[in-house]
Amino acid sequence: MITKEQEEALRGWFAGRLPDGLFVELLDVTADREEITVIGRIPEPDLGAEASQVERDAALDGRIAEFRERTRDERMGVAREAERRYGRKVSWGVECGGRRALFTNVAAPVMTRLRQPERQVLDTLIAGGVARSRSDALAWCVRLVQRNADTWLTELRDSLEHVRRVRAQGPDAE
Repeated sequence: MITKEQEEALRGWFAGRLPDGLFVELLDVTADREEITVIGRIPEPDLGAEASQVERDAALDGRIAEFRERTRDERMGVAREAERRYGRKVSWGVECGGRRALFTNVAAPVMTRLRQPERQVLDTLIAGGVARSRSDALAWCVRLVQRNADTWLTELRDSLEHVRRVRAQGPDAE
């Protein structure tokens, strides 16, 4: 986990380094030990009020695909520079018309040891067709916790940041 200051520095670097006009707005720059994810808002396609939901969905899909292809070289140039500077892979995503789409991103392996009751939960998700493997089932569980525990996780991250600041003021601080 990175500190709030490190995350702010990353956001500032990307805000200053991204080509003007790439995004309507830079929404999120988040990072962990393996990856930096940059998400920006892009303009919605201009459809009339009479457009159906199917037409709107298809237009959003088309706009996102067009942006991804048109900006690939620019984004990859920034990513290479950031990867050298920060030692992490850079992944990209966009928000368009309320829809968020991530482009290629890192799926980092995470080793864990689970006891039988936890493994049975994963195996039940597989048997029920929710997941194809224990890895998929565990990822599904993490996404479920993430969706339902945002407030708790935010408070926990804030507490960790406070602990880091206190430790930095201790006798072993450089």
